[in-house]
Amino acid sequence: MELSDLRIFTAVVREGGITRAAERLNRVQSNVTTRIRQLEERLNTQLFRRQGKKLVLTASGNTLLDYADRLLALAAEAEVALQDESPRGLLRLGAMESTAAVRLPAPLARYSQKYPEVVLELRTGNPLQLSTALLNGEIDAALVAEPVAEAQFDSIVAFSEEPVIVTAKEHPPVDADGPVPRTMIVFEHGCPHRRRLEEWYALRGALPQRTVELRSYHAMLGCVLSGMGAALVPRSVISTFPESKRLRVTTLPRGQNLLRTMMIWPKGAASAKVRALIDLLSEDGRLAEL
Repeated sequence: MELSDLRIFTAVVREGGITRAAERLNRVQSNVTTRIRQLEERLNTQLFRRQGKKLVLTASGNTLLDYADRLLALAAEAEVALQDESPRGLLRLGAMESTAAVRLPAPLARYSQKYPEVVLELRTGNPLQLSTALLNGEIDAALVAEPVAEAQFDSIVAFSEEPVIVTAKEHPPVDADGPVPRTMIVFEHGCPHRRRLEEWYALRGALPQRTVELRSYHAMLGCVLSGMGAALVPRSVISTFPESKRLRVTTLPRGQNLLRTMMIWPKGAASAKVRALIDLLSEDGRLAEL
């Protein structure tokens, strides 16, 4: 059933017959008659019955009229929405755990205040998981650590992070002359911070004796505080940890001490909702540089 069939059907109903409907639709009468007959054949039911010189809706015709009005109104609403540049509807956003916990609350609060007709939905994961979800159409945009697959995604720099190694204060310093922590506390494979810590071990010519995988930064920092081992986290995460004063923070060598978080979206397919978030994050970045 096509929308054009429904438009012809409702015109015949509203105008009270084929002749006036054809005039309104700028069609010849025979075309309108043929389209109504084809619609009845497709639906396998009679939509009109003749009463004198008038066409009167059957019970089936009355049922179809209700659906036709709703479908045509919904189609018109969709056309307006596609032309309307105002952000509205559901924005499905993906982000890494640290970004969701530390970096996003403030900008998303401003976004919700500025665009109250947008409903935000947030899911967390590592960059590989989020990129896959984006390609599968499960989310609209994501915040991931670089590198970015430039052939598949458009991107902007959303945040710059300084990754640091954290141990308990009682742990000996892990600088160039200090011992390498025997236990590495990390997220699952695919986490950019885990990869950076593995690179740090490799540069030291050593491997951890044990790897502990956890699912949240605060759980990782709690294990670090207990003396279990070392973790690598964005410095911004430490400020949210209540026992941060009991942690020893070690900066990474130049060249390893920067991780950029990128906002990515399918190439050439930024909706009004996504563009609004791009603008907001870009403005935040410009203000941070001042």
